[in-house]
Amino acid sequence: MLGDRSTTAPGRLVIVGGTAAGMSAAARARRHSETAEIIVLERQRHVSSASCALPYYVGGEIDDPDQLTVHTPETLRAWLNLDVRTEHEVTALDAEHRVVEVITPNGAEEIAYDELIIAVGTETARPPIPGLDHPRVQTLRTVDDALRVYETLSDGHTSEGLRRNWRPLVLGAGFIGVEIAEALALRELPVTLVEAGSHVLPPLDEETASVAAEALRELGVDLRVGLTAERIEHGRDDSVVEFSDGSALSADLIILATGVRPATSLFVSAGVAEQRGSLITDAQGRTNLPHVWAVGDAALASDATSGERRMVALAGPASRAGRIVSDNIFGAATRPLPAAVGTVIARIGELTVASTGANRRTLAAAGVAHVTAHLHPRHHASYFPGAQVLHMLLHFDREGGRLLGAQIAGKAGVDKRIDVLATAIRSALTAADLVELDLAYSPPYGSAKDPVNLAGMVGANLLDGTLAATYAQDLPEADDRHLLLDVRSRGEFRSGHLPGAVNVPHTELRDHIDELRALAGDQRVVVICASGMRSYLAHRALRLAGFNATSLSGGLTTYRHVHGSLSAREASTGRLAA
Repeated sequence: MLGDRSTTAPGRLVIVGGTAAGMSAAARARRHSETAEIIVLERQRHVSSASCALPYYVGGEIDDPDQLTVHTPETLRAWLNLDVRTEHEVTALDAEHRVVEVITPNGAEEIAYDELIIAVGTETARPPIPGLDHPRVQTLRTVDDALRVYETLSDGHTSEGLRRNWRPLVLGAGFIGVEIAEALALRELPVTLVEAGSHVLPPLDEETASVAAEALRELGVDLRVGLTAERIEHGRDDSVVEFSDGSALSADLIILATGVRPATSLFVSAGVAEQRGSLITDAQGRTNLPHVWAVGDAALASDATSGERRMVALAGPASRAGRIVSDNIFGAATRPLPAAVGTVIARIGELTVASTGANRRTLAAAGVAHVTAHLHPRHHASYFPGAQVLHMLLHFDREGGRLLGAQIAGKAGVDKRIDVLATAIRSALTAADLVELDLAYSPPYGSAKDPVNLAGMVGANLLDGTLAATYAQDLPEADDRHLLLDVRSRGEFRSGHLPGAVNVPHTELRDHIDELRALAGDQRVVVICASGMRSYLAHRALRLAGFNATSLSGGLTTYRHVHGSLSAREASTGRLAA
């Protein structure tokens, strides 16, 4: 049985954590009551800080550290009459007596509450690596962390105030690790980025992650994946990190970006129910303890696509959830916390990479049958100067066609499309619905068939059988059961192709149907082009002519994203049918 359902307005609301969720809850609470005493307890020196801005301060794009804090305790008192107490660390919770124990700059004290919101956020996950506890190993979670890293990299003896000969190393290539690596690379430091998983940005599927990896390498980042740090040895002048493959790297600065975990241990000890460290709440944000609520990164959220309860460490969902919890506490509404879509975006040099909803791994774990669409359209009309390719991947529910997840990488137009697709997931739109979206069109901004519309068309074709796809991960070799038909131009084919492939340009296909029928026999024909469009057209013509044909999803562009350079499987003995 979850906690007390009373919605009587509290005389004193105590919020533990000056996070996005905590400050949103505090601000909303004040708008509900001018008489309530609202106390925010934050263990750090700064409150209402812009955590997502920290890499850009380290990288020098934000040059004023004051810009890292949105508000101070003084401005929050002036604006909202909030009692915000920094450097106040809660050390215990007595839910029976409604009291928290706090260590303050002036000693220990007890603070009573009528309602308590736990909004403590996360802390850096520290893997069991010998040597982590050393000044050369730093994190980037707080404003103080960013100031410390910036100061460490600074050297007043150089004209630009930067230690040009320093070799920073980042452990962990999630979104934070990638943003830190980009910031250091843009400052022309020889940064190494190490990831234990098989590819950078583990929440992405491998096709999208490979585009991000290439962008990192173009920035000069020394990228190493599939490695775990085993130990760190510290010398007088530098540190040496030893890895699981027996290799070692020396570094002057090591930034730990190995993920986060909920900072909830003291509340779990006090009896708040948890799952893998995340606090369990009901749909309105109540924990199992009376008058105790939890919100933000510290609490479990419901996944909008799979229904799974999991941690979602993102500022946007946390801020919105904090607002709703205050509504529920003050009785203004009894609204459920929204399910998390999990939309993220990052810049890597000139590339933008973004994701929303589920990836292939989470869908497989949840047992959700789905189809995947790959396409590579231009971000605006191809005839208008500056059109850039968008590498798009979308997952659709096989049964109802609902959009479950999307990923995009490109140099322009990514943010616009990922936001549309995030909205589509929230609204439970299907592939057919995406086709019908009426999106803004002018040549400098888009196309009459926007990339989102095109994605819906590909998804709808997959779902109704108009398009039969073969995926790069499953592409067979040419053998007595499969004929690989490359429908690019002869020049494109000569520049590189898959072993054993036959080349018939798609514009000549209808003139060679009989020859192809004799060549294919009972074989399945896998049609290949550069991005999937020409192969789709050829595949349809073959299907209508009675062939057993499929189209390589996303063409050789997606193939390269999955397998690397085409030349690795290139064969000069490919046949030219003509």
